[in-house]
Amino acid sequence: MTDTEDLLETLAEQEKALVFSTFNESTALQVGLAIVQAAQAQYAPVVIDIRTPNRTLFHAALPGSAPDNDEWARRKSNTTLRFHRASFAVGEGMRQKGRTPGPDIGIDLMEYATHGGSFPVRVEGVGVVAAITVS
Repeated sequence: MTDTEDLLETLAEQEKALVFSTFNESTALQVGLAIVQAAQAQYAPVVIDIRTPNRTLFHAALPGSAPDNDEWARRKSNTTLRFHRASFAVGEGMRQKGRTPGPDIGIDLMEYATHGGSFPVRVEGVGVVAAITVS
């Protein structure tokens, strides 16, 4: 098994294991603040974004991040919300099948990014309701 295959298997296991019993604005705030704290400890110049398909629940831009981080977060979130998979898993899954994200498969690269950084929020008995993204 290749390193990428191992990583994809790990991501699939995490996606299966990390399921919330409920997820709402308060949960998004708690998760978002925990990610901010972890990023600050590493002086990471990132944007943290938690959103549903039609609403931003949490957003923070840490020192050193740029407007481009916001765009990457939006595009990665779009990927996760469309495919209900981690953005990295979507991209690597396509690459392993010899496909590339783009207009030929209905993906506008200005709206979607298949790079790492976005993870689906699954709720037990409901499915994917949001995306947690760091860029």
